Amino acid sequence: MKIIRGLWNRLHQPAAGEDAPGCALTIGNFDGVHRGHQAMLALLINEAKHRGVPSCVMTFEPHPRDYFAAVHHKPDLAPARIATLRDKLEELRRCGVDQCVVLPFNARLASQQPQAFIQDILVKALGVKYVLVGDDFRFGSQRAGDYAMLDAAGSSLGFDVARMQSYEVHGTRVSSSAVREALAAGDMERVAALLGRPFSISGHVVHGRKLGRQLAESRPGAGDGFRTLNLRFSHWKPAASGIFAVRVHGLGDDPLHGVANLGVRPSLDPDDVNGGRVLLETHCLDWPAELATRLPGGEAYGKIIRVELLHKLHDELKYDGLDALTRGIAKDCDDARAFFASLHAQTHRQTTRDRI
Repeated sequence: MKIIRGLWNRLHQPAAGEDAPGCALTIGNFDGVHRGHQAMLALLINEAKHRGVPSCVMTFEPHPRDYFAAVHHKPDLAPARIATLRDKLEELRRCGVDQCVVLPFNARLASQQPQAFIQDILVKALGVKYVLVGDDFRFGSQRAGDYAMLDAAGSSLGFDVARMQSYEVHGTRVSSSAVREALAAGDMERVAALLGRPFSISGHVVHGRKLGRQLAESRPGAGDGFRTLNLRFSHWKPAASGIFAVRVHGLGDDPLHGVANLGVRPSLDPDDVNGGRVLLETHCLDWPAELATRLPGGEAYGKIIRVELLHKLHDELKYDGLDALTRGIAKDCDDARAFFASLHAQTHRQTTRDRI
């Protein structure tokens, strides 16, 4: 999938090597790329093939509500973020989208009149042949543009416009808000049903405070203690938080089981090397010996991994000292092992029934 960051330099003349103008386009934030988004993308891709043009998604970074929350100094206006930009782009790629335009949502875009957005962005920069939007789509300054305006512009400027109604699963509308609510409640089964896949976070493994090694030193015979794989969650307000049983992909042929903390680590001090940023810290329950030969120095720093959050154990807790933290993590590991044992037994029973 080709990623285009910004469009202002394409308003007059596409740069050398750019795709020829013309695409089938949909516009939105696509936070989570849930099943409703996936249905819309499938329709978009089909329409693009009929017209012989690339399928294209236009999305925004930051989220428009993030921008207005900052402008008005009201952080509560910012939505909890389901996915990082990296994960959103990866899911769009997996859905088969040809191109993604990432527009910076700033004062210039926020103040642009709807007709200027149509003329400058859709027609001049992208040469749209088809535009697909959701049933609640609004655009332009003060959200003054709507479907009727876009449809009228398409009729006069020569592109088709379509609107897709809400997507429902078992009578429930699938939306980013519904996914956020399920994540806030820790209902990971419902989250997976809304997304069509387990909720996951990916990224490069970064250095932490090496606290796991300190825990090892405080526990004689504990080996490496509770060493963790640390991923930064780029947004300050993730939709999920707490302690989870997880599956880690990207370190070997098979996924690894683990327990992870997503949040701000309330038991740590302000001198945290990550500056108080949200981290996903994952401890693998079993670290296969063969991985030490594949990873430089036995470490995973710099590797890109994907962590699936399968089951929430509890919210973040604040522990008084390393001993209490050590006991808390040990219990989380036991609970995560019990979850995976139950999952394995359930899968085995289902497989047995399927064979009968």
